Amino acid sequence: MPTTIAVDAMGADRAPKPEVDGAILAARHYDVEVLLVGQEHLIRQELKFHPLWKRLPVEIVPASEVIGMHEKAAQAVRSKRDSSMRVGLRLVRDGRAAGFVSAGNTGACMATAKMVLGALPGVDRPALAAVFPTAQGTATILIDVGANVDSKPQNLQQFAIMGDVYFRTIFADRFETAHRPRVGVLSVGEEESKGNELSKEAYKLIKELPLNFVGNVEGRDLFNGKADVLVCDGFVGNVALKISEGMAETVRFLLRQSLQATITRQVGYMLSKQAFVDFKKRLDYSEYGGAPLLGIKGVCIISHGSSNGNAIKNAIRVAAEFANSKLNHVIERRIAEASSLLDNHNGKSTFASQAGSLGHGMD
Repeated sequence: MPTTIAVDAMGADRAPKPEVDGAILAARHYDVEVLLVGQEHLIRQELKFHPLWKRLPVEIVPASEVIGMHEKAAQAVRSKRDSSMRVGLRLVRDGRAAGFVSAGNTGACMATAKMVLGALPGVDRPALAAVFPTAQGTATILIDVGANVDSKPQNLQQFAIMGDVYFRTIFADRFETAHRPRVGVLSVGEEESKGNELSKEAYKLIKELPLNFVGNVEGRDLFNGKADVLVCDGFVGNVALKISEGMAETVRFLLRQSLQATITRQVGYMLSKQAFVDFKKRLDYSEYGGAPLLGIKGVCIISHGSSNGNAIKNAIRVAAEFANSKLNHVIERRIAEASSLLDNHNGKSTFASQAGSLGHGMD
């Protein structure tokens, strides 16, 4: 039976074109049903470019209001009760959709998700998790990349648990480290004493957890595979994310410019074109779809505002995989187990002895 995913058709910078294109692609390639949520007349205008769309499992769900990119999140969430975000998330809450995708206002989407769906029991603050490629051909998850600008040490401790569960789930059949991901704190030095007060206190708390904790990891290690899950507050994580996106664009531009400089280089490029295509694909954010908002009662994938149809297609795929993995059930259980162990045991050695109870049994 197809997995139903609701898509905010009014979110992206060029909405609803990328959302419609992505929905058509996803409906063709994956076992999904897509609900396009938004202003019906605009969606239908874009669907005219896909004359066979009615043969696909794609449906329009009307929503009269749109939350703009520059609107204040709190005000927009309260005032626009029929926004495409709110209507789409209600579809998830009411069980009509298994997940929701939006490339719209990130702050508004997170606030609406927390209000409509609520947080999982034991989770103080949901967090955004982004996937980064590494030089080893693996991946690193950075959490949080923007959901919480001001975090507390206990928030980062919960991020570590959620990131560990997410890595185990999505990479279970791809990477050897997925059975016991290496978890680190993003900091300014490897020593335990390095960092600001938040990172130093988070280090102490995460160290108590039955995770494969590798300590502090520096920013230069984000792409070298030194850790599988990197934990930080949303301010630092979002800066790292945006710098990485800008660097990827710069590298692609400089490489293209260099290859076009002489006839010899152009010939060399033609001979190795597939290698450069593969290189571009590994750095292309659209291949990853979007960042899941972990810690909420439901599935919400937040995509880049400049997403194209390919990015939306992959975001729909990620949402469906998330929903089918029962990942939220595992996060809820792991958070509860960690909380119980921390409450009932005093001392690091006693808590560490319980590692087996949290380190296995993904379901």
